[in-house]
Amino acid sequence: MKAEDYGRYLSTLKRELIPALGCTEPIAIALASAKAVEVLGSFPASLQVYCSGNIIKNTNAVTVPNSGGLKGIDAAATLGAVGGDASRSLEVLSGVTQADIDRTKELLAAGFSTTKLVCDVNNLYVRVLAECPGHSAEVTIANHHTQIVRIVKDRAVLLEEDENSGEEAGGSGGMSLDGILQFAKEADIADVKELLDSQIHNNLQISEYGLHHETGAQIGRILMENAAGNVKERARARAAAGSDARMAGCPLPVVINSGSGNQGITVSLPVLEYAEHLGSSREELYRALIISNLVAIYIKAKIGSLSSFCGAVTAGCGAGAAITYLSHGSRTQIFNTIINMLMNVSGILCDGAKASCAAKIASAVDAAVMAHEMSMKGMVFSPGDGLVQDNIEDTIKAVVHVAKEGMRETDVEILHIMTKEVQL
Repeated sequence: MKAEDYGRYLSTLKRELIPALGCTEPIAIALASAKAVEVLGSFPASLQVYCSGNIIKNTNAVTVPNSGGLKGIDAAATLGAVGGDASRSLEVLSGVTQADIDRTKELLAAGFSTTKLVCDVNNLYVRVLAECPGHSAEVTIANHHTQIVRIVKDRAVLLEEDENSGEEAGGSGGMSLDGILQFAKEADIADVKELLDSQIHNNLQISEYGLHHETGAQIGRILMENAAGNVKERARARAAAGSDARMAGCPLPVVINSGSGNQGITVSLPVLEYAEHLGSSREELYRALIISNLVAIYIKAKIGSLSSFCGAVTAGCGAGAAITYLSHGSRTQIFNTIINMLMNVSGILCDGAKASCAAKIASAVDAAVMAHEMSMKGMVFSPGDGLVQDNIEDTIKAVVHVAKEGMRETDVEILHIMTKEVQL
């Protein structure tokens, strides 16, 4: 592999696999808020939070971490303003104290923060306006959860970037499925060890928390009750338990994938279970995780950061491909696993971040294992079967088109229902 291509895949992993505390949409709001207060230079008298529909959808029902059980946009923004540290990026709320939580509750009761829906902006869009007598500061995040594209203080623009820059989550340009497999085969483990060890440690830790505490819908705990001796059930349970904990505001970080902790959980925990079951070496595990992470990033980047297409599906594609790799599957079998996966559960809707995400992850892992088992038996859905095209790249393009274009109106209607704008 050319050094230029090698560097592209490595930098993609380093950029995307970062720790985040809590669901990344409320955390992006808290980050924008903390940064606005930092720029303002004093604590504001009020906050105005402007969000895209997808940010609202993914924040309304999820617990903000380190908040004492608070939910919603205003809670995330207020806690970010009171106790957030913008220098900690997606771990902006890691230093919150009980005094910060108490103060946040007081401010929320006083109407300190207000939220407004903004239309005709990127799907991932947050703008926080912090005001005090005679002064104001405004911070805008767009496209990626940490991408600050505009900073304004007292009407003076301190930073301004194109809001459409890097629209595809770091982009999948220059990447290919064959390139991913080649990089996974040739990668110097020393280049990825620290990164993947962090993913293994953090994501296992939150899964353990979910399995041993009554968090969320307890999907992981329910599945693990009957998982003895069944690696597929253990894989489903582990991944679901991590999401159970995360959606309930567990104060433990997750190493994300494609801007999502749930996707980071899905690409890693099932692969760890299968590596242990198959007796894979540590090096094989690392190379499998490279495949899982990059396949998920490759497909999700084409769809975009937020949509009505559930990201557990693309993450499941990565996990299934990695499990096939660990089972010594061929290039064709790895690709066929992805096709089989996409033709099964691509219709899972994203109706926001909340407790049922754990169940969707369990379903995605189940589909990933089925896709793997089919491909290892030489079975793959044929061109003409629904969206299946003549090759895997065109099949992915077909699914991406449906997710980006075909489901655009679906996304709008989901938001209308969630915000009670339609009579049912």
